[in-house]
Amino acid sequence: MRQAGCTLVLTALVLGLTSAPGFAERNLVPTLERSFDVCPERPAEPVWMQEIPLRQAYQRVLVQDIYRAQNLERIVETGSCACEIRFPSWDDAEGAFREHHASDERWEMLQASDAYNRRANDVRLAAKAICEAAGNW
Repeated sequence: MRQAGCTLVLTALVLGLTSAPGFAERNLVPTLERSFDVCPERPAEPVWMQEIPLRQAYQRVLVQDIYRAQNLERIVETGSCACEIRFPSWDDAEGAFREHHASDERWEMLQASDAYNRRANDVRLAAKAICEAAGNW
């Protein structure tokens, strides 16, 4: 009888410990809404970028890389990390893509992405220092 009672208590304990995380996980609801601590009023990506087919995602990535490089360079050039400098509209990046890369082959766009990433990385630390001083990093 004593052994049955211990088994019952042990079973209840194991069930209680294993079911609690599952219950907690069920309460986590993923969301597609993006929220930011810094500059929460960021402009949305152009609709065509959000709706681009998966096989052409490299085009979206290229525009994102152009946007990042332009913005980090702009921060360093102006010495300002105001939200409208750090996260302007997508017009300039989209224009640069359409003017210089829209007719490129996939491999050319991948090379261009790499070049924009190098440009962004070259100024990233300087931009970060400016933005940290402004409380916008």
